[in-house]
Parts: sequence; C-alpha cells; structure tokens
Amino acid sequence: MLARLRAASDAVNRAVIWACIGCVLVMLAISFIGFFYMVVTGDALSWTYSLARLFIPWIGLMSITVAFRTGEHVAMGMVVRHLPAPVATVLGYVNVALIALLGLLLIWYGWEFFLNSTQYYMVSDQFQVHHRWVAAAVPVTGVILLIHVVYGLQLVESTHGVDEEISELLKESGE
Repeated sequence: MLARLRAASDAVNRAVIWACIGCVLVMLAISFIGFFYMVVTGDALSWTYSLARLFIPWIGLMSITVAFRTGEHVAMGMVVRHLPAPVATVLGYVNVALIALLGLLLIWYGWEFFLNSTQYYMVSDQFQVHHRWVAAAVPVTGVILLIHVVYGLQLVESTHGVDEEISELLKESGE
C-alpha cells in the first residue's frame, strides 16, 4: 500500500512540475504577444498583463508542493543539521503532521473559497476569467500536499543518513 502511495506521489509530482512549466510558458507566450504587438503597432494590448498574472497563484502554490515533496527548504535544512538526531527526527514528524494539517485546512477553507467565488476578472472588455480559476489553486494544493505527506515521512526517515554523509565529506575535505 505504501509503495502505491509513493508511486502516486511521484506521478502527481511529475504532473505538477509539468503544469508549472506549462503555466510559465503560457505566461511567457502572453507576455511576448503583448511585447511584439507593441513593437509592431506601437499600441499596447490591454489584456496581456491581466491574463498573464492569473497564472501566478497556480505557479506559487503548486511549487510549494514540489518543494515539500523533495524536502527543499534551505533554512530548515540548516537548523536540522545542527540538532541532535532524535530531536531532528521528532521535529521532522511534527513538521510532516503540520503540513498534513495545512493540506486539510487548504482543502476545507479553499473549497469554500472556491464555491463562494462569484466574481470575474476583467481581462479585457470582451474577455473575462472567473475568479474560480484562481480560487481552485488553494484546495488543489491541499490535495497534493496530502498526497505528498506519505513521501514526507520517508524524507524524515532518510534525512540523518544524508546529513551524516555530508558531514563526513566536509570533514574529509578539511572544512
């Protein structure tokens, strides 16, 4: 069962990375369209900036899940390296539990936020985007965090082995 959950976490992580790449590429394409239109015509398109910025919440929230999944957090990594192994392990499990709680809260309150979103973003006079496009990023991020919690437990269990190897390599290099 745990292997299936980790495989699901791997698949979701790959999909999230590709979705973030896709969002960035769409933002760049929209920005380039606006830039080239201005270069060619001398006039600005009113909708390019407004449309491009609607992808920012998706990129920001989804990238949080990728960082959690890979155990990336520079400040926390430095703190953990300086703690005794048992304390760091306990704090690691507490951290994973707090991330799971955050995921549940994002789903709970994010779903309500999504359902109650009734406004439209006026991208241009003819083009509107429902606020639910942005609001959906909140509960989706919560679901992905919960999927990755199973992998977070593995990160806690394997953290000290990696830190000990890094410490030994630093000692050998004279640092």
